[in-house]
Amino acid sequence: SYEMCAMLIGNGEQVNHIYFTDNIEKSPVHFTIPNEQLINGYKKAAQMNMDVIGIFHSHPNNKAWPSVTDEKFMKTNPGVWIIYSGTEKNMKAFVLDENQTPKEIMFA
Repeated sequence: SYEMCAMLIGNGEQVNHIYFTDNIEKSPVHFTIPNEQLINGYKKAAQMNMDVIGIFHSHPNNKAWPSVTDEKFMKTNPGVWIIYSGTEKNMKAFVLDENQTPKEIMFA
């Protein structure tokens, strides 16, 4: 199965809407959201008077921990990154700390 991905829309730390997107890489280890869908996600957030506050994606065959590629993209797409592990059946949330290193945060 492929990595699934979505944009998390909300206010502050509250996710109010999940905008599911395609993974144009159709890969179990990488994801890329199409530019048109990225633009539409930001437009949808603006129409709802909200912001894109994070990114969700799955690791079908791995742990819920940012990969080296995820770390790179977290720097260009700041916010909360929520990762689902297909092997451990759990989700974890991460933000970048002051050293630009992923740090796990608790979420309700």
